[in-house]
Amino acid sequence: MASRSAGPAGSGSGAPEDAYTAEPFLPGGRAGLPGLREAAAGCRGCPLHRDATRTVFGAGNAHARVLLLGEQPGDQEDRQGRPFVGPAGKVLTRALDEAGIDPDDTYVTNAVKHFKFEVVPERGKRRIHKAPNLREMTACKPWLDAELRVVDPEIIVVLGATAGKALLGSSFRVTEQRGMLLPFEGRGESVLATIHPSAVLRADDREAAYEGLVSDLRIAARAIG
Repeated sequence: MASRSAGPAGSGSGAPEDAYTAEPFLPGGRAGLPGLREAAAGCRGCPLHRDATRTVFGAGNAHARVLLLGEQPGDQEDRQGRPFVGPAGKVLTRALDEAGIDPDDTYVTNAVKHFKFEVVPERGKRRIHKAPNLREMTACKPWLDAELRVVDPEIIVVLGATAGKALLGSSFRVTEQRGMLLPFEGRGESVLATIHPSAVLRADDREAAYEGLVSDLRIAARAIG
């Protein structure tokens, strides 16, 4: 990736790639979700904005007790501008309902707000998901921090390894920590790790993977009473 400034477009400071950050694009003061969403639409804090269609900010109940954190938008999310509207989102909505969590009472977002992909000509020029790297997750973290401040959930459910690392650090391992209620930075929230719903769609045994996701979400449901 070519280097560009971490600041607003056109600043031309030539900052190194590891200096990318969304911080200069956040609105001043203690903006609510509408203000954050509007500001995020113009974010140029890392190179991912260049190829993505739009910023995909979080959505849902602004006072949700449960915040669901995924990795990044997918193809359908990038096209529609809302998180979890593709096949994985349908799996998540069904699993939440089955676990006893009203999907309408949650807030859903991603650690990275732009779709990272590669185009594969031999697959009909389909846009194929690529996992964001640590620099990209770090650059986007100010948006997540702002969302957490505003929503102030009781529990954060991290969906998959990338979301867990974005929130809890590079030592996080979803295979070791899934289904466990973990403390979060000395704050009131707890963190629960589980698989990303897209893992259900990729699994050889989809039924077993889905039941595992529901089982983890039931822990979150019990935690909030």
